[in-house]
Amino acid sequence: MWVSQVNKSTEFTQRSRTPLYKNPGKRIYVFRDRHKDTMWRKILDQFQDSPSQQRVVRFLLENGFGVSSEGKTIVNGIEISASALSRVIKVDRRVVDATLRRIIEIDELQSLFSRLRVTPDLTDVAKNLGLSVITILPNNAGDKNIVSSAVDVLASYDLTLRQIFVTDPYVVETPRLVIIIDGVIPAEAIQKLRSLPTVRSLIL
Repeated sequence: MWVSQVNKSTEFTQRSRTPLYKNPGKRIYVFRDRHKDTMWRKILDQFQDSPSQQRVVRFLLENGFGVSSEGKTIVNGIEISASALSRVIKVDRRVVDATLRRIIEIDELQSLFSRLRVTPDLTDVAKNLGLSVITILPNNAGDKNIVSSAVDVLASYDLTLRQIFVTDPYVVETPRLVIIIDGVIPAEAIQKLRSLPTVRSLIL
């Protein structure tokens, strides 16, 4: 999970590819009118002829899984089998293999996926570490003030942020901002966060 960077100049060229499925089927995206020229949009468009392969790509991006030059899924250098990946994503193993082959056949995609890294997500262990988790669902994932307005509120209470990340609306269906802080969040701070115009709902 990370903040995506817009790259308007990026154009992908593919040396060769053979679609696994010719029927593109139905695709559903959240906030489709936002940043149509983002890198994530261009990545997903490379697989628009195969919804199953697109699911694999979304999973890799959402979890920060990389792809080696040999066409293997890697997590911080550790190889993950195509069979294990297919079981989690619920697609045939051959779909995973075909997706990985397509990735390494496109120079820009290979360059990107070879550099992806996974970072620890403290959300599920926050209580064990004496931390608090705030999850913000925005009114509009394209609003540039989502992060800054929430951080300003927490900073006004002198709270220490341990971790903060957002999910990209082109990668996940429900974009969110997750903030993990030291200690307990004051009730007044929670109310101020709820009242922000950028916030649709708050999960504690």
